[in-house]
Amino acid sequence: MNKGVSGGGLGGGAGAVGGSAAGPTATAAAIAAQKQKTLLQRVDTDINNMVDNFNFLVDVARVSDQPFRNSQEAFQMEIRAARVVQAADSLLKLVSELKQTAVFSDLGSLNQNVEQRISKLDNLSEETNTLVMRVGEEAAASLRELESHYYSSLHRTGDSLE
Repeated sequence: MNKGVSGGGLGGGAGAVGGSAAGPTATAAAIAAQKQKTLLQRVDTDINNMVDNFNFLVDVARVSDQPFRNSQEAFQMEIRAARVVQAADSLLKLVSELKQTAVFSDLGSLNQNVEQRISKLDNLSEETNTLVMRVGEEAAASLRELESHYYSSLHRTGDSLE
């Protein structure tokens, strides 16, 4: 019953959200809201199935005097117990899907943050290299100017001391 829903749930949602390079968009938000709504409906359905089947198990659990009736009720109890197990299994799969979605969406946002940080650091590196080059050129120009003043000054020759 829920297998058709879970087949397209994780793959479609995670791919659409992770594929957007510009960050969260209206489409991604709509997909996330639809996925959340679907997951909540699945939770409600599975829990209602478990409760209904468990209530039926409790109602049928009385012992009857007729042996035929007991075997019929035992068969119904097995069927209902199997349905409770199926609903519990569906909930476990849903929890697993939610965990995977959380991990993948976190990794997607983490990758996006890492890429943004790398881009910022690359820009900062370029700015730093440009600044270092400019400072080096200014230092070289200042050094040339100081050398020309030194070599043309009286201090170099020692004339001012005499």
